[in-house]
Amino acid sequence: MLASDGLEPGTSWLTVFYATHWPKSLSQGLCLFHLYKFTIGIHSHTLTGHCAKVLAAKFLGEPSKVVTGSHDRTLKIWDLRSRACKLSAASLLDRQITKLYLGYLWDCYTGIETKFAGSSCNDLVTSDGAGSTIISGHFDKRIRFWDTRAESSSNDILLQGKVTSLDLSRGFNANYLLSCVRDDTVKLLDLRMKQIVGSFSADGFKVGCDWARATFSPDGQYIAVGSADGSVFIWNVITNKIETILRDHTDSREL
Repeated sequence: MLASDGLEPGTSWLTVFYATHWPKSLSQGLCLFHLYKFTIGIHSHTLTGHCAKVLAAKFLGEPSKVVTGSHDRTLKIWDLRSRACKLSAASLLDRQITKLYLGYLWDCYTGIETKFAGSSCNDLVTSDGAGSTIISGHFDKRIRFWDTRAESSSNDILLQGKVTSLDLSRGFNANYLLSCVRDDTVKLLDLRMKQIVGSFSADGFKVGCDWARATFSPDGQYIAVGSADGSVFIWNVITNKIETILRDHTDSREL
């Protein structure tokens, strides 16, 4: 089971998603996406539709919409008010809803909209308060930018390794995107130019898995990321130098 950081300020929702499989049936690979009411601790929603494990979930501008990214190479946008189980009209007409997954034909009628990325989505963020822009990181080494009003991604950035995580800077300078990459670097991107403006690496730092997470500090001045040897590297964003290395972890799987 994986849980996202989908608890938004001013809301009472917690997103929890499972990689649940039912073998030997036409629904093999179907995954459940669960929402819990955080303040009262009861199960609120179960949304089905992804055909493989769900790797990321974020609220999309408002507490009634959630976007999810999956190993099935799609992103889905869910409307929690109607619990809609329909794809957009454009998707219905252009794609006929039928796709092949693990040798089975599965009719995907879930989610109010489906974005076809073409590669497994390891993480995603939403970059504006209105929820009109989604940024996703993928197995094929690309960061994709999505306008929720459009069918396909508007553009993408190709990196030198699989993208394991994304994080947005906070506060007054919320224009930067942090990406952890399997080439053993952490990239800093300026969202205004959609360009890489910084790269962080060090002797001994190694991204050990496809779900390694890098994060900004609350003030955006530092970044933290776990290494394959169980240590945690802290960089200063402005100087590009290591501030400290924390070595209390004994198992890299904890990171």
